[in-house]
Amino acid sequence: MIKYYNTKIVLFIGLISFLFSCNMHMENEFTGKLPNDINRTWIGPEYWANPLQDWQLNDGQIECVVSGGFRNVFLLTHEISSHEGDFSMSVNARNLNPKDILNEGWIGFEIGIRGEFDDYRDNAVRGRGFPIGITTNGRLFIGKIDSTQKPIPDISLDNIVIEIEAIQQDDGDYTITVQTEAQNIVIRKNIPAIWIQGGIALMCHSGPLAEFPDERISNEYPVWGTTKGTQRGGNVNFGFYDWEISGVKISVYKDRAFGPILFAQYTLGSGILKMTAQMPPVGKKDGQTVDLQTKMGIHWKTISQAPIDPISRTTTFKIEDWDASMDIPYRLAYQLNAGDNKLKEYYFEGTIRKEPLDKEEFVVAAFTGNNDLGFPNNDIVESVKYHNPDLLFFSGDQIYEGVGGYGAQRSPPDNAIIDYLRKWYLYGWAYGELMRDRPTIAIPDDHDVYHGNIWGAGGIATPEGLAGGNAQDMGGYKMPAEWVNMVQRTQTSHLPDAFDPTTVAQDIGVYYTDLKYAGISFAIIEDRKFKSAPKTLLPEAEIYNGWAQNKSYDEPAYSDVEGAVLLGQRQLDFLESWSADWSDNTWMKVVLSQTIFANVATLPEPDSYSDAIVPKLRVMEKGEYPPNDIPVADFDANSWPQTGRKKALKAIRKSFAFHIAGDQHLGSTIQYGIDDWHDAGYAFCVPAISNVWPRRWYPAGGGKNRVMDDPEYTGDYIDGFGNKMSVYAVSNPIFTGQKPSRLYDRATGYGIVRLNRETRNITIECWPRQADPGKDAQYPGWPITISQEDNFGKNTNLYLPELKITGMEDPVIQLIDEVNNSIIYTIRINGTSYQPKALKEGFYTLNVGDPDLKMEKTINHLSPSSTPGDHITIEF
Repeated sequence: MIKYYNTKIVLFIGLISFLFSCNMHMENEFTGKLPNDINRTWIGPEYWANPLQDWQLNDGQIECVVSGGFRNVFLLTHEISSHEGDFSMSVNARNLNPKDILNEGWIGFEIGIRGEFDDYRDNAVRGRGFPIGITTNGRLFIGKIDSTQKPIPDISLDNIVIEIEAIQQDDGDYTITVQTEAQNIVIRKNIPAIWIQGGIALMCHSGPLAEFPDERISNEYPVWGTTKGTQRGGNVNFGFYDWEISGVKISVYKDRAFGPILFAQYTLGSGILKMTAQMPPVGKKDGQTVDLQTKMGIHWKTISQAPIDPISRTTTFKIEDWDASMDIPYRLAYQLNAGDNKLKEYYFEGTIRKEPLDKEEFVVAAFTGNNDLGFPNNDIVESVKYHNPDLLFFSGDQIYEGVGGYGAQRSPPDNAIIDYLRKWYLYGWAYGELMRDRPTIAIPDDHDVYHGNIWGAGGIATPEGLAGGNAQDMGGYKMPAEWVNMVQRTQTSHLPDAFDPTTVAQDIGVYYTDLKYAGISFAIIEDRKFKSAPKTLLPEAEIYNGWAQNKSYDEPAYSDVEGAVLLGQRQLDFLESWSADWSDNTWMKVVLSQTIFANVATLPEPDSYSDAIVPKLRVMEKGEYPPNDIPVADFDANSWPQTGRKKALKAIRKSFAFHIAGDQHLGSTIQYGIDDWHDAGYAFCVPAISNVWPRRWYPAGGGKNRVMDDPEYTGDYIDGFGNKMSVYAVSNPIFTGQKPSRLYDRATGYGIVRLNRETRNITIECWPRQADPGKDAQYPGWPITISQEDNFGKNTNLYLPELKITGMEDPVIQLIDEVNNSIIYTIRINGTSYQPKALKEGFYTLNVGDPDLKMEKTINHLSPSSTPGDHITIEF
């Protein structure tokens, strides 16, 4: 009896194991059956095409429509695993140019694709692998071409099946077979398992085969990230269909599918929710709208539906009277055509966080310079999760032109749009998990619009017939206005409505605005769009790429000419209005822009007329200091024009605002000087996520009034344009010994700013990207804590009578100069007493009250004293 039951148990377990193994086998299979009645650029959620615009889904085929080097379609949801076992793969290929004599190239597969940063997304974008396939002259190959093998006679590539099989040997290596027909076979033995472990892609390559190494190299993976030979050219255009993969060595990751709703960004302020969903280039038979739904109990309710913009592929929602008192789950819903006009619904879920009105410390995470080196930046993403910020700020260069080595395609317009979108999608792919449940502010900078530097000059077009630096030096935009507007829609359409939406030249839109959130008012400005081009105003400087080539030219003395514009009058008017507006219980003001209003950079004196040397400068060892660096004058920096800078800083100073920006590729915390050092606000330029241009600040001689034992590069300085600034900390590139050096030795990272509601203190943190914020240190010199009032002027020593207020908590105080009736500053104080200050002698009016309560009292004709003492009581 016992044996009988044991036998039944064994049989039952055996049956379950058999069924489980069958299920696993089925689960590990991939069958790339695509709908026969769909045409679109984007193939589907399981695929990543390199580059996107050179591929399409057409009537069941994945087609490479533009010939070029390393054209490939990476499979996101399956990869060759590290565990033991065999696998097989096959695909049908069809020559799209059957009447042509094919140029040199090959088609087939890359397997074991890996990038540098151990993530499937990096594998998809920058990885390289082990090639297997057939050349356009009929040679089958595995990793390399066997010189003794002759081309297959009379083979036609017009319609061919390529099959590979990988069988593991007893020693763990693999024997791989590739064949097109039973009699056309190539076999290669003793292939290390590590060579084939990784991602899988279809390949359609124009150009010679980049052969995989012939020998095992310490059993390590020999190559990664090759981006040479990616140019367009040739006539190697193939369509692929019925792609099949199976075997126990194949691992499945369905959660890696990307799309069709790629990511979303939102802002919430003053009771208004704005959200933008980013879509891929879907087809005419796919859904043309996206629904925004919120969860009510266990049910989802559609609260808005909006169309997909046909150019930017974005959908933007604006919901007024949003309940910001609680977390509200949301999802975006979209229907994609799965074939036969059957629509399959997809969802993207997140949470609109409640507005943190009672949170003592508000945390901003700030970023700049999102080059694809280091993508998808898992180290930064995990560190930022640790800080759990309340708001994300991306200050510009969310994309760079050369992603994955494919460069920038600037024409024709439709392809140029898809080229940008492909790069923009990486931004959401990397940071989407952070953005889906917290407000995000993103503003484009020069590289986002395919410029190395940009002087927008009010939106004009660069002169016809010029390109590169010669074009951008003349001012304006090199790319068409429709394309520029597309970029702005992708990055800024979820921001609050523009302060003044009047377009600039070429009908290019504007986005400068303010966001009131959690009692903090953020001014979002465009410090490139209106800025004058120096070359047109300063012919004697002989400007090239923003640098004066005339070595006798004195930038501080001669460059501040009449007519030179920084922010422009429209934005100055906005800042004046914003600085005076403390409604909605605003208790802190912060300015967000692309870059700071100072030139914190030095170069060796003989090479100080261009920053082309920057990538070649030797990275210093800790404690080293170059002997002959001097402050430089880069017209791309917002320290020029000087008068425009002063106007901007005076407007910002009126609200005691703190300034957060990026772009400079060098983290720094400084205090601006307008007429004297320390008479304006503080600024934080965050370090670049990935630094292709590692600037430095090592001025010879040291700064004035430097705090004892602080680094030589701190203290009071005059920058290359003659502007005053006080430098408190700089994240100079330092040799770390970490690999890759070009990522970790170039002072990369991110910024954290903490705004304290109770103390009105501002804490500035500058984090290396390799640091664990739970245990590691920040860059030397940080954290730095200042008070809100430090942003008006530390050295101010003229005092008006102290105010003692009864019947009102935290009132708004406004100081007005009676000579010209201009506002000197406005601030919501912390408590019921306040010691007003003035910058100069004269007579002043004080307004005290609360705009939210519509209550205000005025005291006229007050004059300051050099010593505090008197007080005034104000009752409400």
